Amino acid sequence: MTVVKSTLPDKERRIAGDALQDTLVDLLGLSLTGKQAHWNVVGPRFRSIHLQLDEVVMAAREHADTVAERAAALGVSPDGRPETVAAALGLPGADEGWLRDTEVVRLMVAALESAIGRLRARIDATEKADPVTQDLLISITADLEKQRWMFDAENWPRDE
Repeated sequence: MTVVKSTLPDKERRIAGDALQDTLVDLLGLSLTGKQAHWNVVGPRFRSIHLQLDEVVMAAREHADTVAERAAALGVSPDGRPETVAAALGLPGADEGWLRDTEVVRLMVAALESAIGRLRARIDATEKADPVTQDLLISITADLEKQRWMFDAENWPRDE
């Protein structure tokens, strides 16, 4: 059942809806990972990383809202329930307990890189089906790439 009539044909609506739902899960998961790290980060760079994590969490939450509203506008019911996010999340998450600042930087670079890679696949998938959704995904990708760059710059000199 759809309450909202879509302006897209069914096939294209399904493609865009799947891309939006998967992106919603990634963004909600990213916000939870960022908040978990925010609460548990320790080390000499505590303050700067603590504040930077807030930026990622805020961006992920704002993007999640935009993505969910886009899905709803297309007649696709967004599913951000905790059990849905837990079952479908494919991004790396934080370990339990205190997290060293260097560990948080590595975690956030990995989580953001994973989210970006998954977004790029969805950008390709929505190119023909729904350029409006594709444009939204491109914008989110650009913002997450900026966040990844900022965390990656914290990882200098490389401790790999």
